[in-house]
Amino acid sequence: MPDINITIIDRDKKAHQISVPTDMNMNLMEACKSYDFPIEGICGGMAMCASCHVYVNSNQLLNNISQDEQAMLSEAFHLKDSSRLGCQIQISSKLDGMIFEIAPE
Repeated sequence: MPDINITIIDRDKKAHQISVPTDMNMNLMEACKSYDFPIEGICGGMAMCASCHVYVNSNQLLNNISQDEQAMLSEAFHLKDSSRLGCQIQISSKLDGMIFEIAPE
């Protein structure tokens, strides 16, 4: 499978285009960590913390939130309508061209 290109906006509002493989069963949190973005992922991707909180530019991704993720986000700071946990967004070809912003700490 080919790589996809996504844009990550860091906490300084600088945009970075990154290339991520779709065949490694990664999530967005892992992809960001592989590029050394300041996403902690304290719980290891179990949706039990909000240290991988991001904002997304797609309503499609906002309609697919599990109850566990919604519960964790309800406790997060800097919540927006576009909030998601990066660990719950699987890397796939559907994300190609999307923009994600890392939420403030």
